[in-house]
Amino acid sequence: MVLRKHELEAKLKDDIELVRSGVLRDENPLDLSSEFNELLQACRRGDLKRTQELVSAGVNINGKDRFDYTPLIIASLCGHYELVELLIESGALAERDTFQGERCIYNALNDKIRNLLLKYDYSKSTDPLQPWAAHISALLTREAPKTSDITLIAASTSFELHKFLLSARSPYFQKKLAEAPGLETWKLPQSIPVESFQIVMRYLYLGDIPRDLVDPRSSATEEEVLTGVDKISKQLEIDKLWEAILSGGDRRLARQRHQDEVNRAQGQIEGFFQEKVLGHKMVVDTRKAQEVKWPHDNSIFADCLLRADEGGEDGEDVDKQEESNGIPIGPGAETQRQNGSRKARKSVLYPAHKAILIRSPYFETMFSSVFREAQTAEHLHVIKIDCLPEVLEIILTFLYTEKVECPLELGLDLLYASDMLFLDKLKSKAAVAISTLGSGNNNVLIDRTHAHEDENEDDEAEVEVEPINVYDVIHAAWDLKVQRLEEFAARYLAYRLEDYIDEEEFMELIQESASRLQTREETDTIELLDDIRYYLSERFRLRFEDAGLDEMMDENGEISATAAELLNSEANGIMTGDRTDDGVVEAEKSDVVSAKAEVSEALTMSGGVVRTLDGELVEDEFASDAINYQILLQKIDTMLEKLKLDA
Repeated sequence: MVLRKHELEAKLKDDIELVRSGVLRDENPLDLSSEFNELLQACRRGDLKRTQELVSAGVNINGKDRFDYTPLIIASLCGHYELVELLIESGALAERDTFQGERCIYNALNDKIRNLLLKYDYSKSTDPLQPWAAHISALLTREAPKTSDITLIAASTSFELHKFLLSARSPYFQKKLAEAPGLETWKLPQSIPVESFQIVMRYLYLGDIPRDLVDPRSSATEEEVLTGVDKISKQLEIDKLWEAILSGGDRRLARQRHQDEVNRAQGQIEGFFQEKVLGHKMVVDTRKAQEVKWPHDNSIFADCLLRADEGGEDGEDVDKQEESNGIPIGPGAETQRQNGSRKARKSVLYPAHKAILIRSPYFETMFSSVFREAQTAEHLHVIKIDCLPEVLEIILTFLYTEKVECPLELGLDLLYASDMLFLDKLKSKAAVAISTLGSGNNNVLIDRTHAHEDENEDDEAEVEVEPINVYDVIHAAWDLKVQRLEEFAARYLAYRLEDYIDEEEFMELIQESASRLQTREETDTIELLDDIRYYLSERFRLRFEDAGLDEMMDENGEISATAAELLNSEANGIMTGDRTDDGVVEAEKSDVVSAKAEVSEALTMSGGVVRTLDGELVEDEFASDAINYQILLQKIDTMLEKLKLDA
C-alpha cells in the first residue's frame, strides 16, 4: 500500500512537470467562464435538464474551478446518481490512478455512486470517440462487405481505400479526386518503400503508428522508410504525422497525440459530411423519389441514397387521393377542403457512403447479402428508411461524426429508429435525451400539490405544459426494453401523480403493467406501481428531510398516523401553544413546531392559505404534504380496487 502511494506521488510529479513544460495537456484545465460556473451550479442542484443543455452546447465537462472541483466531483459529492451517470456517458474523466479520478471516487456520497464510477473503464469514460475511430481503422483491412472505391498499387502490394475519406483527410487527395472523381486505380512510385505507404495509410485511417517501422523480413532500411514517409506526408499535406511517430516512446504522450488526431479527423469528416452529404440532400415529390438517378462516378463519392419521407399519409395513399377527382380523402379531409388545395408530400434523399453506414448492423447485413441494395446497378440504389428526415439527419450525423444532438420532440422517433438500425449507443443517447430534457427539474422538488389563495385568486392560473407524453415514453420503454426510461417514467409520474391518478389512461397503464406477467399470481406485485410508490415516498421524504421532519416517516417510508393527525386536525392547536397530556403526541409536536411556525408566519404575512388535494384548508405546507401523501396512497388503493388488482 505504501509502495503504491509512492508510485502515485512520483507519477503525479512527472505529469505535473510535463504539463508545465507544455508537452502534455492538462486534462482538467481551469475554467472561470460563466457557462462553466452555470454547469457546476446545475450539478450541485442535480438539474438534469440544464446539465444536458450545457453539455450539448459544448461546455467542457472536464474543466475545474479555482478550488479544483470538476462537475463530476460536484455531482458525486452531492449524491446525484442520474447526473453522475449522464456526465460519465458524456465523456467526463473518471480514470483511476489520477488525482481527479481518485478524488471523485473517494468523495462519492454513497456506495451506489462509488460503484458506478468504479465500473467505468478508461475507454468508456474518457474516449467517447474510440468506437468511431476503431471503425475507421477497420476499414483499411475489411474485406466484406466491399466498400472501397479506389485501389492504390505499390509494387506487389495494393491498398483498398475510400475516396471520401482520402478527400476529407488530405488536401492533396481532395484536389486530385475533385479533378478525377471516377479514378479507380493509382500506381504509386516504386522508389518509395511499401512500408512508408503503410505507415501513412494507417495514420490516415487513425491506426496506431507501429513501434517497429520496418518489418524484419523487409529489404528496406529504417532510414529509407522514414525518408519515404517524409516525402509522402509533404505531398499529401499531412504535417502532423511526424509528431505521431516521434511520440511513440511515451505511452501517455502517444495517447494524447492519437486523441488529437482523432479529434482532427472528426472535424475533417464532419466538414465533408456537412458540405457534401447534407449540402447535397434533395427534396423531391414522394411519388418521384424512386425515379431519382444518380451516377456512381459522382463528385461526392456516394454509393447509395437514403430516403426519408415527411410525416403524413403513405406515398401510395397520396396517389390515390390525388386521383380521386380532386376530392380530399382521409383524416385531413376537412382541413384540405378549407385550404382549397393540399400540399404534395415530400421526401428527402441523402447521398451516403456504405463504408460509414455499415457501422449499423442493419446496413452491414443489407450490403453483405443477396438483397437488391447489395447488387451492382446502373445508378445508385435508393434505400428508404422508415423515419422522418430530421431523425435520419441525426442518425447520419452520429454515423459520420459520433455527435448526437437530439431535441426532445424527436427523442421517441430517434429511439425507435436507432432500435431498428441496431445502433445501441444512439439508442442510449436518445434515452438520455428523453430522461434529461423531459424531466424538467425532476431532481429539484417542484411543489405541485400546494394551492395558495390570496387577494389575486381571480387571476388565471398559469398552466404548466408537460414537455413529453409520459404514456408514450413508458410504452416505448416496454417495447424496446429500455430500463432507464422505465425508471424515468415511474419517477416522472410519481412527482406529478395528482395530475394523472384520476385519468382513465393511467388506470389502463397500470392494468397493462399488471398484465405483462403472463401467469399472474395473487402475491405478484405490479412493477410500475411499485416504482411509482418508491419515488412517491422519495418525493415527500425529501421535503420532510429538508425540513427536519424525517422522524415522521415510519420504517416503510410512510408518514405515521399520529404525525398525520397532528399535522391535520391539531395544527391550530400547535400554533397557539395548546397543551395535551399525551406525552407521545406532545413530543412529536415539539419536533415540528418551529419549522411549522416559520412557514406559517411567511404565509400569513403574504396573505396566503394552503389547501390539500381534497380542498381542505391547512395551516401550512408541511401539513399539506403529510395529508397529500396519504391522499395519493389512498387514491392508488381505490384505483386497485376498481381494477380488482392486489399489489
